[in-house]
Amino acid sequence: MFPSPISFTLLLLAGVASGLLGYLTGLASLISYPVMLAMGLPPILANTSNTVGVVTTGLGSGVGTIRELRETDTGLRASLATAFFGGLVGSILLLVGGNDLFGAIAPWLIGIAALVMAFSPRLRLLHGDRDSPKAAAVALALLCVYGGYFGAGSGVMYIATMSILSSSSMALVLMRKSVIFSVANLTATVIFVVTGNVHWGAAIAMGLGSLVGGYLGPRAQKHVPDRVLRPTVAVCGLVLAAWLAVR
Repeated sequence: MFPSPISFTLLLLAGVASGLLGYLTGLASLISYPVMLAMGLPPILANTSNTVGVVTTGLGSGVGTIRELRETDTGLRASLATAFFGGLVGSILLLVGGNDLFGAIAPWLIGIAALVMAFSPRLRLLHGDRDSPKAAAVALALLCVYGGYFGAGSGVMYIATMSILSSSSMALVLMRKSVIFSVANLTATVIFVVTGNVHWGAAIAMGLGSLVGGYLGPRAQKHVPDRVLRPTVAVCGLVLAAWLAVR
């Protein structure tokens, strides 16, 4: 069933906002997933259709970042391979686990990630200035599995984790997040499409908007300082976690 013209337009606008918010905070689903649920889709179908729709967020922003990362990030290939296998495992776990498990754990994971993000500067001081590449690699694998399972909050979790385990700037972390999770989400998208678990009308509308929002993300990020981004990410994450917990 294809959305009405009004619903399609609303989904399109929600996609633009989701793409922009997704790049800046890692929480594209703060807007897109609730909109999918508001259309009356059941949780699993809403999540899979949302994943298919917002995958263009990473593709849109990746156009402006992949070349720069290839020139400066020597571990990019390993990270992308991790993203592929993580997205594959996560998407299969979602379809096998069902609605109950999915609905029970997502709010907690997102809420914890938001709190970690809020206190990451203090945690970083406790951890010290040293990088922890092995711990970061393990965290990345787990986060990519989660990204394939439920995309909402995976970006926040990545930002929070890398703020502690890596000395990379927020701008570089955002670029890596965009490219890595676009691969994880694209892998999950293929699984969802092959298994027929997609509402195509909603996914197409959301995807077109997310493509535009994701393209605008890197440009908007240059005008938003870290001291604004960090609390914004934390607040958005807590809002999404609370909404999922009470719905």
